[in-house]
Amino acid sequence: MTALVVRLEKQRLPRLLELQECVDAGKTLNEFDLEYLKNSIEETLKIKPLLDRHPEYQSLEMKLIGLYKDVSSKALQLEQKECSAIDDKLNK
Repeated sequence: MTALVVRLEKQRLPRLLELQECVDAGKTLNEFDLEYLKNSIEETLKIKPLLDRHPEYQSLEMKLIGLYKDVSSKALQLEQKECSAIDDKLNK
């Protein structure tokens, strides 16, 4: 359990914060970033039952889930905006 939490705190959380900075700055995520986000979400969902049994990790779990939601929502909005701009150019 400790190794999982260390990985979440030392690897996943800092990278997610970097991705959040990118989307907050209006930058779209590249394929590598999107794959990382997807894998991170899948991994967290797999260990969620384990995290749920340990209340001391609940704040970390909630922070990660909040970041996943925020980053993925903003990334989607940015992609839609970019696609819309491309469509506008093509339709002129």
